[in-house]
Amino acid sequence: MLRFGTAGLRGPLRDGPDGMNVATVSRATAGLAAWLRERCLGGGAVVVGRDARHGSAEFATATAEIFTAAGFPVTLLPEPVPTPVVAFAVRELGAVAGVQITASHNPPADNGYKVYLDGGSQLIAPADTEIERCIEQVTEPIAREPVAVSGAELVERYLARVAALPRLLGGPGERADVRIALTALHGVGGELAVRALAAAGFTDVHVVDEQYAPDPDFPTVAFPNPEEPGAADLLLALAARVDADLAIALDPDADRCALGVPGPDGWRMLRGDETGVLLADYVLRTRPADPLVATTLVSSRMLSKLAAARSARYAETLTGFKWLARAGEGLVYAYEEAIGHCVDPSTVRDKDGISAAVAAADLVALLTAEEGSLLGELDSYAVEFGLHSGGQVSLRLPDQAAATARTAALRATPPSEIAGTPVKFTDQSQIRGRLRTDALIFEADDFRLVVRPSGTEPKLKCYLEVFTPASDHAALPEARRRAAHRLAELETFCHTLANE
Repeated sequence: MLRFGTAGLRGPLRDGPDGMNVATVSRATAGLAAWLRERCLGGGAVVVGRDARHGSAEFATATAEIFTAAGFPVTLLPEPVPTPVVAFAVRELGAVAGVQITASHNPPADNGYKVYLDGGSQLIAPADTEIERCIEQVTEPIAREPVAVSGAELVERYLARVAALPRLLGGPGERADVRIALTALHGVGGELAVRALAAAGFTDVHVVDEQYAPDPDFPTVAFPNPEEPGAADLLLALAARVDADLAIALDPDADRCALGVPGPDGWRMLRGDETGVLLADYVLRTRPADPLVATTLVSSRMLSKLAAARSARYAETLTGFKWLARAGEGLVYAYEEAIGHCVDPSTVRDKDGISAAVAAADLVALLTAEEGSLLGELDSYAVEFGLHSGGQVSLRLPDQAAATARTAALRATPPSEIAGTPVKFTDQSQIRGRLRTDALIFEADDFRLVVRPSGTEPKLKCYLEVFTPASDHAALPEARRRAAHRLAELETFCHTLANE
């Protein structure tokens, strides 16, 4: 049967226990309800939401009806909603659990069942395996009881909170008008993002019409992920055409946000690490008492240096927001390089593309009023902390078992040098404590490489970062040239791993 991976179930739409279908969803819900009752949480409120993928409406209805029959008061949200709305609603209502039917940015043939516990956080071990055991004990028939949709006011409360973020996070200061180009990539975030931006004062928003309305077939992109090559082409073309100041791409369930910016060579998308350090500095402008910022093992080292310079604490976690949301007391911002950003963890304890979009728009408004820009800020960081140039190589393999096998082979015979440079090797699976995971780290004075199998897709993922000093702004072009050459050498090494 499908196993609980990142925050729940995810798999192809097909019959059988290894596919996403009504029977699988029903068993999962009955098992989750039983697990909650075992912990004396029976009768607590449950929130159920869905995206607009194939099967999502049917799966959400089944989930809500089974919880209702099991004695839980259920809020079944009336329309397809972004995933962060469900995370918000769980926390806002004090619900014992939330379920969002979504496969995020997976291909059209997939769907998923995402679970929130602990005040709106993704589930973690041992809850995942305990729930699986409860699912295995489910017997037919599974009772269902009709439930009416409700909770439209929760969406409005979420919007009100997001609209207040510029005042809460950006602090005082002059703000220039900002023109924004936006795509929802055929997902459910378009309308809500436009409304949130307008409520925060950003009304000059132009959308990619071909990708604005939800469409579960995602007809204009090979993969509905803003990080994939070509996925943001229509967005960047629109941004150039309307002379925008900022381009925003949401993934289909709007929990991720990628930014595009104009530069001397035209428009380009920022890497998740670049956006991460920019938004961290934005949040830290208000200097809350003893703030904590966090990122993951595979993200850039830049955030740790920024945190020290801004008198903030820094934490590092395993990949995934189920860990980042639990990074520690005083958390004010967390991000992962895969374009996930949490700018308001006291309200949404997960990545949230819509609130990140509003924060990014406000940052651009502040910088423009100061005659600055996002790229200008990144240049300043490069001079202050050194140029941190990153990249990623994703090697698609026949299945996840193949990715795990490649990692095991590399672990058994790790290279002593990469690209002609001796490296220090760390097997993260042998680390004791909270950072133990199936990942391999290779470090040299001027670069860092992390290799791990993907937790959700049949991929071997390689995370690259090169460190290059730059004494001043005049030194940046040469530093970038050296960094690009070094990254190319590392990418060549990573591609050899696909054939081993």
